[in-house]
Amino acid sequence: MFGIGMPELLIILVIILIIFGAGKLPEIGGAIGKGIKNFKKATNDTDEIDATHDSKKIEPK
Repeated sequence: MFGIGMPELLIILVIILIIFGAGKLPEIGGAIGKGIKNFKKATNDTDEIDATHDSKKIEPK
């Protein structure tokens, strides 16, 4: 995996833990997971046009 071994991953994780703290890590992980989920959903969906939008025309008086 890109030449990154276990020691390098541990160093990166320790640096992230120092920067963000232990309390923020679950929140950050959840946000990353939701982002990946939304990305996968967007790439798998077909191109659809949203036909539910109400376009109301304003007529001049």
